[in-house]
Amino acid sequence: MNQNPSACERPLHANGLPENVDTLAVFLDIDGTLLDIADTPDGIVVPPGLAQALARLTGRLGGALALVTGRSIATVDGLFPGVPAVVNGLHGSEWRDATGQVFGAEITAAFLAAKQLLRDKARQWPGVIFEDKGAAIALHYRLAPESEARVRELMQALATTVGPDWKLQEGKAVVELRPRGRDKGDALLQTMGHEVFANRRPLAIGDDVTDEAMFAAANRLGGLSVRVGGDLDQSHAQFRVDSPSEVRAWIERVAR
Repeated sequence: MNQNPSACERPLHANGLPENVDTLAVFLDIDGTLLDIADTPDGIVVPPGLAQALARLTGRLGGALALVTGRSIATVDGLFPGVPAVVNGLHGSEWRDATGQVFGAEITAAFLAAKQLLRDKARQWPGVIFEDKGAAIALHYRLAPESEARVRELMQALATTVGPDWKLQEGKAVVELRPRGRDKGDALLQTMGHEVFANRRPLAIGDDVTDEAMFAAANRLGGLSVRVGGDLDQSHAQFRVDSPSEVRAWIERVAR
């Protein structure tokens, strides 16, 4: 899967994280990229000063910074208050553009029924955590790996009952039911059409299978793609860093 350029074609900066960002548009995943993975969705910790650094970076980029995440826009605003970035939530199924206008998926009665069933089932399975994202729902089994099979079975059954407007999305010890039709690659391509992003080169940074579409989209536009952890041989990303701490340190440097 890896589509790395040859060594002679690679940009001359370590790990694909350039020290000069003046001509870039930056797309950042959150969990596992900006923030360290936690055992539960609510267990993540936002390091002191990170929101302020993101706000400074947004300013340096002239507004061309987007957070592209599986979390909802409302959750992102709670994590990073005051950061004036574009937000693509629920893997791109809801988004707030550079003008502040918000778009999202319509929730159906069948989806609401599935949400309640999932919440009830999670209460019966110790260690399995239900996450309500508004227009998406998820079951996390990181704390109960023995429940992986029944989590997958239930989520597949619900995907059938809620209809064709939703699809399953798998991540790290999580199975999610989210609106169909858009992914993080679509989010990047659409956002690059906004005025403040135009004529810039995209830099996409992520860590999970859900970020692969974003990497591929950045590559197609002649941009850069960086994976946090994992194996580059199994990724569309061009470069790799070891951990979110490296991404945060880079943000602090280039946001000055």
